[in-house]
Amino acid sequence: MKHITLSGDNYQIGYRLGELGSDAYLREVRATALWSHTSALKNSDRVQAMQQLVQQRFPLLWQELRGLADGLQAPFDEVFAWNCRGDLLPSTSDGCTTVTGFTYAGEALIAHNEDGFPQLREHCGIVTVRPQQGLAFTSFFYPGSICGHTVAVNERGLVNTVNNIRASERPLGLPRQILARAALDAATIDEAVTILTSQPRGGAFHHSLAQCGDARIVSVEATGTAQHVQINPRRYGHANHLIHPDMSAVAQTITGSSDSRQQRLQQWLTESEEQPLNPAQALSILNDNQHADLPILRLDPADPDEENTLATAIFVIGASQVNWTLFTDDRQHACLSGQQP
Repeated sequence: MKHITLSGDNYQIGYRLGELGSDAYLREVRATALWSHTSALKNSDRVQAMQQLVQQRFPLLWQELRGLADGLQAPFDEVFAWNCRGDLLPSTSDGCTTVTGFTYAGEALIAHNEDGFPQLREHCGIVTVRPQQGLAFTSFFYPGSICGHTVAVNERGLVNTVNNIRASERPLGLPRQILARAALDAATIDEAVTILTSQPRGGAFHHSLAQCGDARIVSVEATGTAQHVQINPRRYGHANHLIHPDMSAVAQTITGSSDSRQQRLQQWLTESEEQPLNPAQALSILNDNQHADLPILRLDPADPDEENTLATAIFVIGASQVNWTLFTDDRQHACLSGQQP
């Protein structure tokens, strides 16, 4: 998997991201039913209103989206709608599974399976972004999308991993991918939580947050109608639906895969919730494909959600440094690793 460094103003960063993903976006993304359904809404009043919100509240990210569309060589309204897919449609092919815990040394650990369209496997990558304004960060990226809605760590040692939530009610608000990208400019966990929960929001996400020098791992379930924030002092696992009892009144779609993965995570937690967690153990549960027809590690070309596990990221967050490793096809040996800051 490629690891590329980008720098410049927000437009230039978006443009370069677009260039990196142009071929895959034009040939693969545009061939999906999800793209067709999203693109059909590109001129809707809802999308136009979301554009105004982004321009008003996050003008630098507006420029990033403009650059992304130009780099993709695609119409802006189409690309903007694609980056709002989870705010427009009740279900999208953006999966993921996250496990968190603390090591014997007391370091926070966040591990995450990034699940997406299998046809994009060879077209994703890792980018280190150094913008002229805002914080530098390292993130997984998809062709056609801005960064931030996958796995990332910024220069302040803030780790943010994201899971798709299929909330039924998606009121007019800022696109969830814009809020996820904006959170990468947060200097602290609390600032990130404020960004993710205080703005008017369209679609729903689950975020796991941890930071160098902060003893917390914070879980955020954020929808357009409700939010729940909690500190996880022990092992924790999350798939692609809201799980906290306080969010039980929020209507949502729970796919068979998400339900199966959450049940397997709960079994794992029941067996070992109070124990410390190390990277090998986290990788082991994210590699699990023996306990269900719809397993945590998703490699079936006929997956009912049209998703496969494209990469697994493991972050160990110490007092002053984050160490990260990335696994792809070889599930035992990392293909990339790094440190931040």
